[in-house]
Amino acid sequence: MSWITRDKSFYKTLVSLSVPLMLQNIITYSVNLADNVMVGSLGEAALSGVFMSNQIQSILQMLASGLSAALTVLATQYWGRRDLGSIKQIIGVAMKFSMLLAFLCWAAVFFFPAQVLGLFTNEPAVIEEGMQYIRIVCFSYLFFVFTNVLVASMRCVETVRIGMYLSIVTLVTNVSLNWVLIFGHFGAPALGIRGAAIATLISRMVECAIILVYVKRVDQKLHLKFRELLHSSRALVGDFFRYGFPVILGDLTWGLNMATQGAIIGRLGAAAISSVSIANTLLQILSVGVYGLAGASSILIGKTVGSGDYARVKQYARTLQLVFLAMGLVTGALVFFSKDFIITTVYQNLSPETLQMASRFLTVLSVTIVGTAYQMSVLTGVVRAGGATHFVLINDLIFVWLIVIPSACVAAFWLHADPWVVFACLKCDQVLKCAVAVVKVNRFRWIKNLTRDAA
Repeated sequence: MSWITRDKSFYKTLVSLSVPLMLQNIITYSVNLADNVMVGSLGEAALSGVFMSNQIQSILQMLASGLSAALTVLATQYWGRRDLGSIKQIIGVAMKFSMLLAFLCWAAVFFFPAQVLGLFTNEPAVIEEGMQYIRIVCFSYLFFVFTNVLVASMRCVETVRIGMYLSIVTLVTNVSLNWVLIFGHFGAPALGIRGAAIATLISRMVECAIILVYVKRVDQKLHLKFRELLHSSRALVGDFFRYGFPVILGDLTWGLNMATQGAIIGRLGAAAISSVSIANTLLQILSVGVYGLAGASSILIGKTVGSGDYARVKQYARTLQLVFLAMGLVTGALVFFSKDFIITTVYQNLSPETLQMASRFLTVLSVTIVGTAYQMSVLTGVVRAGGATHFVLINDLIFVWLIVIPSACVAAFWLHADPWVVFACLKCDQVLKCAVAVVKVNRFRWIKNLTRDAA
């Protein structure tokens, strides 16, 4: 069988799904970049404080993403059968647990901010700055997860543009309020880092209000009524956790991995923290194509598996592998050749040491993003979406806790290696996982119809 499908509907659907997701990611990460630049003008302690505060947001985001991914794995297969009743019940399960997790994160941060930040850094100045930010931004957690689940629900039925529109509103709202509240324009007080937190909170509230109106008044596919989210059959709740728990736990594992990485970097000094913040933010913007394709692929594969056309699933999986690899090579080259220009142009107020370190980190990322584009997209966009939800979890557990974290700890605290070496250890799994991904996906044992009638 050929590696390139001639099915024109495949390419049309892939583009129609991935382009809005790419644009949504560009806009979302541009908000992060704007925050980075504006807060960075307050100094490295403020920038590092926001970065460390956002480690909790990252954990919550991974938990919410795990629940949304579990929702997507099941709901897209039911969408292939056009079973709207089951989709609504699955959305209800995801919503209840997302809100519970957001509340727990809020409570931990609101009542124990210094202790939480102390888990990630031992720099007193960074903790002091971070506390000003985190006490305010924690109130955005509930709005964030509510919006996240509803956007994922729309994505399951191939409505992806609303996420892009929300990101545009968030960009305009957040950047405008940052400019006013951080620096004190239009007669407002100059609140500094607290102004950035208030801007983020208001932006989350605005996007939550918009998605509520959209789901209630505009959507013509799900016709979702919020009272329907209160009811879920015991069978579908069981299915959600049977098939979705590995997805949720996998994203939680990844969130803990990122938090642990932040804690390791946090012990290398304020310059290293600022450099990682810069490198990660720039990579997010430059790699939007990778994550857009992965998200689109998960919808496409899940829907096709749910329809029962397994021959087409195999053909799509082969073609997607070539698309992922090409996107990775293009993104890696873009990161490598643009990094120094962007850093020196955007971050003029930071020290030469921080800028040089950020450049080295981005050099590492220009290599590892090629691996990310292939293995991450294959494992989450194809294998997991196709029904093999346990495999990705087991693979991540092995690589993260037996290779990535131990090697980085040895490099940082025993060998006292340069920060870029530690950073390379933290990202090495992105390349190593490619060997596993290429074997797993081409055996096709991951194709499993998870819908209840099929089971």
